[in-house]
Amino acid sequence: MVTSERVRDALHQVIDPELGADVVDLGLVYDVQVIGSRVFVTMTLTTPLCPMNEVLVDGVRRVVGGLPGVGGVDVSLVWTPPWRPEMMSRRLRERLGW
Repeated sequence: MVTSERVRDALHQVIDPELGADVVDLGLVYDVQVIGSRVFVTMTLTTPLCPMNEVLVDGVRRVVGGLPGVGGVDVSLVWTPPWRPEMMSRRLRERLGW
């Protein structure tokens, strides 16, 4: 059975190629909901003009869609609240020297 925790764990595989960090540690994933076999991911990007928009959204769809029991993936990009560096995991902020 698919759970939001399993989905979040899997999302660590989606790496922003510009920053070399995953979307979870970057603080880009705002919400994960599982309804039946369908997964709904609400996320943001570091900026609305992020050149990695399609790469990251496609990565989320690919990784989550590959989980056993997932029948579909919906990714919603939102801009509120806007992303801030403080949203990164402590581990990533330390690695980046912030």
